[in-house]
This record gives sequence, C-alpha cells and structure tokens, in this order.
Amino acid sequence: MKHLLYIIIATAALLAGTEAFAQKLTGSNYATVGYVKSDGTIQDSSYRTIGHIKSDGTIQDGSYRTIGHVKSDGTVQDGSYRTIGHIKSDGTVQDGSYRTIGHASGVKKEWAAFCFFFF
Repeated sequence: MKHLLYIIIATAALLAGTEAFAQKLTGSNYATVGYVKSDGTIQDSSYRTIGHIKSDGTIQDGSYRTIGHVKSDGTVQDGSYRTIGHIKSDGTVQDGSYRTIGHASGVKKEWAAFCFFFF
C-alpha cells in the first residue's frame, strides 16, 4: 500500500506539468498527502518543503542538500554516488541488487526515484 501511495504521488507530479500552482496529491481515501510545484519542489500536506528534483536528475532534501542522483540510464545513486537502485525504461523499480520493489510505468524516473528511495 505504501508503494501505491508513492506511485500516486509520482503520477501526480508528472501531471503537474508547467502549471504555476501546486498540484494537489491525494491518497486512495482522497486525503491530501502533499503537493508538487512546477519548479520541482515537493511539499507535504502542511505545505512544508520535503524535497526538490532538479532538471539534471539531482535529488535534494528540503534544505537543498543533495541526497541522491538519477542517471539517464535509470541508475539511482545516494548522495555519495553509491548505486542504491535502478528504474528500468518500462517503469520497473529495482533495488541495488536488481530485485523488483515496485512499478512506476509512465512516471518520470526522477519522481519515481524520489518516491521509492528518498521519501
């Protein structure tokens, strides 16, 4: 169920597009779980910033400290560049040992990485 919530957040983030306002994210019970802004800022349901996704694949926490990276091939690395996971082109999310831990089909790799590995 937790991974489903992450997929919902990631999908909503993808749909946020270039809107100037925050996209409201809701869980399966329609309760607000957070917001994604068009500039890559991710907020919790109380509008506290919990992360940022930069266009180059850098993943930052709410204080703008780099906590990870997503390479163009889908490799997910922690802040020290150690491989912690993989996101395949079909949306399959794998841990560092290539075990499947989820699916994020149609979701940008950076959003899936944030949700599965850093949220």
